[in-house]
Amino acid sequence: MAKSAASRKNRENGKLVEMARKHGALAAVVVSPADVVTGSWVRWKCQFGCGGYGSSRMCPPHTPTPAETRRVLDDYRRAVLFEAPPGDAKRIAAGLERELFLDGNYKAFGLGSGPCRLCDECSFDGGCRHPSEVRPSMEACGIDVYATARKQGFTINVVRDHSDPQHYFGLVLVE
Repeated sequence: MAKSAASRKNRENGKLVEMARKHGALAAVVVSPADVVTGSWVRWKCQFGCGGYGSSRMCPPHTPTPAETRRVLDDYRRAVLFEAPPGDAKRIAAGLERELFLDGNYKAFGLGSGPCRLCDECSFDGGCRHPSEVRPSMEACGIDVYATARKQGFTINVVRDHSDPQHYFGLVLVE
């Protein structure tokens, strides 16, 4: 890659990281979607271990399968992986996605973490009441968040009790 092209790419990536931080991300990095790890086993962790399974359109079995997710990831060249304060990953993902879209990145799409908490009960038949805010979680779509975050140098460990630090991540596909 020519020096000026590399310099432009670094500036663009820096802008993406700053945008994520402006939306509340604790840290962010631009990644290749090829480095996002998917696995069929991930949704089983939702099905057999999460009380939110099936409770909304943003949770399995209503979300894309890991194979579908992999195909969508392969349609992109860049993504922003970010660490978020507890409970903020979906809000940050939706906000960053919107800003990127308005900036001309029409393919921008965000994913957060955890089950949807916007409504007490999901309106399956009537459509989502919060379409501009709601985003599926990475894990609901079959993304191995631990492997993906660790691959980029982020710290994420199994939480054994309430005193252990918790780390939450989101991903916004850019182009």
